Amino acid sequence: MAKTRTLYVCQQCGAQSPRWAGRCTECGEWNSIVEEQVPEEGAHVRPTFVEGAYPVPLVASSEGLPERLSTGDVECDRVLGGGIVPGSLTLVGGDPGIGKSTLMLQISRRIGQSTGKVLYVSGEESFDQMRLRARRLGALDENVLLLTETAIDVIRKYITSDDYALVVIDSIQSVYSSATPSAPGSAVQVRECANEFLRIAKGHGVPVFLVGHVTKDGSIAGPRLLEHLVDTTLYFEGEGRQALRILRAVKNRFGSTNEVAVFEMTQAGLVDVPNPSALFLGERPKGVSGSVVIPSMEGTRPLLVEVQALVCATPLASPRRTVTGLNPNRVSLLLAVLEKRAGLLFSDKDVFANVVGGVRLEEPAADLATALALASSLREVPVASNLVAFGEMGLAGEVRAVDMPRQRVAEASKFGFARCIIPKSCIADVDDHDVDILPVSGITQAIEFALEG
Repeated sequence: MAKTRTLYVCQQCGAQSPRWAGRCTECGEWNSIVEEQVPEEGAHVRPTFVEGAYPVPLVASSEGLPERLSTGDVECDRVLGGGIVPGSLTLVGGDPGIGKSTLMLQISRRIGQSTGKVLYVSGEESFDQMRLRARRLGALDENVLLLTETAIDVIRKYITSDDYALVVIDSIQSVYSSATPSAPGSAVQVRECANEFLRIAKGHGVPVFLVGHVTKDGSIAGPRLLEHLVDTTLYFEGEGRQALRILRAVKNRFGSTNEVAVFEMTQAGLVDVPNPSALFLGERPKGVSGSVVIPSMEGTRPLLVEVQALVCATPLASPRRTVTGLNPNRVSLLLAVLEKRAGLLFSDKDVFANVVGGVRLEEPAADLATALALASSLREVPVASNLVAFGEMGLAGEVRAVDMPRQRVAEASKFGFARCIIPKSCIADVDDHDVDILPVSGITQAIEFALEG
């Protein structure tokens, strides 16, 4: 019999401690530590030596790179770096009900039609429930096989018994191993099952997709080791009440992490959005202060996104700072620069900043557009509807260069924007004569162009 010992494991980050505590010392989460029985030794221990495994020189193989498997969707292939790599382990995370199962069913149907058999393992829905969903999405195909099972020993047997082009596990939190004496979804179970699927993927060369839920703070439920273990981590984002969905790669061993895929949720499933900029700007108000458009870059794709700001007097002793879609610390920095370098007073005002459409802007190029939106709302002067702006702001109030200015200006020109405020150091890289280029070196000059010119 295997000996067991008691550990207290955080269900959010996987941190272990010898005693219970109300708050995890690693991630700071309250009431997340659970007592678990962890086996120490016994038959479950894996051998340290594997027959047939030996070191091979990197130059020994003359074969080329493995051929990627297309998902049948241009947007998904772009995020994955060109397609699915054989033997890879991919984690797809997102809020409950956001459309993860819908996305995986549609990918399974396309691969089943074009490549070979797909095994879809459902641990949360019955066969009839999945069939109803597949019928609604038009994803019924004889090459898509459904297995409703949660025991990893049974799942392993079916995966290795046939030649599958793709395996989908929906979800990793529902799968359990009988060798681990803890509840399904616990940190120990998720870690053990993910390791087992990693061995299956690498050993048999079959790509495996793991569907995972996210916690209230937006991270994958279970130990952080899960994200380090997989080859690719994808986040499926969007507001549940809106039709727009964004698939983003936050880790990719086989491609870029800067690409995004934009979908629209319809009655028939997820539909590609070939022109996201038109969707983001479709309901932009005219003649309203606090609205500025930025040509942002998501990987190699330029997107026109509207940044909105609302500055108003507050009755509170401590003004509120509410930010959505931007880095709150970056917005606080911009407020300080505007007060110090441009003489705009925000210390007695409530400030709200938002990126329309559920988009999250992480690049520094959003600084200038955000600062202009804040100044526009404070002064109650609208920015011209045909103007866009991009650039990074420094603490001295200077506007610094950003990458890919030519692509940003070209995207703005395509949608009819006639004026573009850019960093002065980027002027040599812009050759679009259909747009009136306004180079600036400081925030004061940019405010003059946007609000007074």
